[in-house]
Amino acid sequence: MQVLEVIKKRRSIRRYSPGHIKDDDLRSILEAARLAPSAGNRQPWYFIVVRDESTKRRLAEAAAHQMFIADADVIVIGVSDPGRSPRWHDRDIMIAMEHMVLVATELGYGTCWIGAFNEDKVKEILNIPEQYRVIALLPIGVPAESPPPRPRRTLEDIVFSEKWGSKLTL
Repeated sequence: MQVLEVIKKRRSIRRYSPGHIKDDDLRSILEAARLAPSAGNRQPWYFIVVRDESTKRRLAEAAAHQMFIADADVIVIGVSDPGRSPRWHDRDIMIAMEHMVLVATELGYGTCWIGAFNEDKVKEILNIPEQYRVIALLPIGVPAESPPPRPRRTLEDIVFSEKWGSKLTL
C-alpha cells in the first residue's frame, strides 16, 4: 500500500473485535516508532506495551472512562523524556506514535489516539518515574468498525503561498 493510501484509510477506531496482534506485526509497529525522526536525533521516547486485561481496564478508567480502550488487544503508552530533549520531547514522540498508527493501519489493525487521561494515574498504574511525561495512549487491535471518511477542509482553505492569505495555485 502506498503511504498516501494508508493515510487516507486511517480512522480512529473505537470498537475492537476479539483477536490478537501477531508478534511480528507488533514488532513492525514498534520498529516504525523506533525509526522516527527526532530533533537532534535525541530519540526522547519510551513505549510501554500493555496486554494485561486488568491493567488495560485501569488505564481506560484513567483515560476519562473511555472503556473501549480496554477492548483493544494492546495499549501502547508513549512516554517522553524531557531530560533528553527539553524543548521537543512531546513533538518527537507524537511523530513516533503516528508512525505506529500508519504501520498498524497498513497491517489491517485499528488505532485511536488517546490524549484525554489523568497522567498521574497512568504513571501510578505503570510505575513510570516522575521525571518522564506520558504523552499519549494508543490502543491497537482488530477493528470491529469501518467508519466513513470524516469531512476535511480543502487545500485552498489551509494552504497559502509565500505568505498568509496568499492563495496557492497548483
